[in-house]
Amino acid sequence: MTDLIDSLATIADRYDAVFCDLWGCLHNGKTAFPAAVAALRAFRAQGGTVLLLTNSPRPASSVETQIAGMNVPRDAWDAIVSSGDAAQMGLFSGAVGSRIHHIGAPKDLTFFHDIAPDLAALAARNPVTLVPLAEAQGIVCTGLADDTTETPDDYRATLLQMKANGLTMLCANPDLIVDLGTTRLYCAGALAAAYEDMGGTALYFGKPHPPIYDLARRRLATLGRGDDPRILCIGDGVNTDVQGGLSEGLDTLFVTAGIAAHEFGPDTGAPDKGKLDAFLAAKQQYSTYAIPYLR
Repeated sequence: MTDLIDSLATIADRYDAVFCDLWGCLHNGKTAFPAAVAALRAFRAQGGTVLLLTNSPRPASSVETQIAGMNVPRDAWDAIVSSGDAAQMGLFSGAVGSRIHHIGAPKDLTFFHDIAPDLAALAARNPVTLVPLAEAQGIVCTGLADDTTETPDDYRATLLQMKANGLTMLCANPDLIVDLGTTRLYCAGALAAAYEDMGGTALYFGKPHPPIYDLARRRLATLGRGDDPRILCIGDGVNTDVQGGLSEGLDTLFVTAGIAAHEFGPDTGAPDKGKLDAFLAAKQQYSTYAIPYLR
């Protein structure tokens, strides 16, 4: 049974490190949540390590710039691991070939040239070239070209052509949706799901899939937490943060006031425990703990 707690501090001494989601937990796409920032700072102050684990398709350095603009302070975290980082490893390992067609916004082009130091040699040995769809060996999807106006339905013709050409999609962000303030947006995962529904093949590297956790553990080891650390996964996505943590054998803290807030009653600060238990049971994702907001 999931324990509903009031603050991270009540369980903080049970863990050496946290893998903390960003969107919906630490910020809303526009600004940081002060209580979440304070909670992570307090965890670090008592000796804990905070690794921000995000399904952003952008490399960690780009994510750092992005969250700094949302007033997430540098002293609230130790390192960042993104789905973009893990997907880059797949790309430069040849998972979808070397001639690549990109589906996504121009702002996501950093995926192809902002390379983490530990991937630089691999990228140099296996360069990729961006090409039109008709010339592609594979697809990299970082999202919709304009997620403020488009939906997956707008990509039906493109996906059908991809399927006809037998192309594999590398999905750089498994999330289906996010909330930008009060506006719901589609992510790369929604296009990948639509492609799979057509019979196409998609590869995933972010949460809940193993590659991002493998990379996170390696990065955690470089921070001095290599000796079987006690890790808590924090997030508002049942099918990403919770499922991923459970699959890795890690404890999880589900933030109820995020993407699924409407499921637990009218007061997001006081989720209905019965509704919470029923929701998790229906998903068969039994989080270790739940909390209204990260605080």
